[in-house]
Amino acid sequence: MVRKRIPDHDFRNIMRGMFDPLAAQAHHSALRSISRVVEETTAPMEEGAALEGVVKLLEAGSVLAVTGAGVSTDSGIPDYRSPRGSLNQGRPMTYQEFRFDPVASHRYWARSFVGWRVMADAQPNRTHYALVELERAGLLTGMVTQNVDGLHRRAGSENLVALHGDLATIVCLQCGHREARELLDARLDHLNPGYFDSIALDPAAVNPDGDVTLDDHHVQRFTMAGCARCGSVLLKPDVVYFGEPVPSIRKTRVAQLLDGADAVVVAGSSLAVMSGYRIVIEAQRAGKPVAVINGGPGRADHRVDILWRTRVGPAFDQILDALDL
Repeated sequence: MVRKRIPDHDFRNIMRGMFDPLAAQAHHSALRSISRVVEETTAPMEEGAALEGVVKLLEAGSVLAVTGAGVSTDSGIPDYRSPRGSLNQGRPMTYQEFRFDPVASHRYWARSFVGWRVMADAQPNRTHYALVELERAGLLTGMVTQNVDGLHRRAGSENLVALHGDLATIVCLQCGHREARELLDARLDHLNPGYFDSIALDPAAVNPDGDVTLDDHHVQRFTMAGCARCGSVLLKPDVVYFGEPVPSIRKTRVAQLLDGADAVVVAGSSLAVMSGYRIVIEAQRAGKPVAVINGGPGRADHRVDILWRTRVGPAFDQILDALDL
């Protein structure tokens, strides 16, 4: 799998802003994480045996679900690392690029202004609703999602940790003001009349983090709005970028959910990012079984107890049928 290298001129812009060596180190670490290629390391289980194993874990109750981008693909939101994933077209921006390169952050907001419309229109799919049914039946004690699309919450999941945040909230990096994305979008729409309609958008090209590739002409004619409180254009979606740490309060909540669970079921995630992979490691250190349901290879495949290689949606249809839900 080919990963696009960061252009030299962009790298120089970023490095000029990184006076802190730790920021530069975090940026390089983020690039390594983005470029990680996950390959097959072990043979998956036979489908019937995998289904039976997952159902037994759920019947015992106290299961923590961990979800990734593969859960939202049926809602029209692409994943990152599948053969058709967004990483084959380019790579997401690191936090260091966003924070220290004004050109890069402006480019993000132009692209996000267009892509957000598709994300906002996306609807929960059968997997989101299946997980709600499992929670309401008392079989899931909680859920951790790596997705930032907010679809689990909209479907009705309650005991939920959005590990990487939610695109629906905006935070000002200057004054800390937080607001709903819809409010910022209204200001952007006022400043950029007709902008969205002028873009020939392919909805399939929208990335999981809510932006879409635009040419330089469209980026340059975009006008960014400022913070509703202080006027700064240093606005950021309240999501964890590559190169940015997960907030400690979320880590604590995940640890609490894992501590209260007897098993973990991972759905639609390659676990390529350490924040998700760590949950599997900690579960196994505590002697808790782990199942993975995913359409492609994953980082933890060689170490989990149940490996079911399948599309997530049909798998959860079978799970609900087997549980008579």
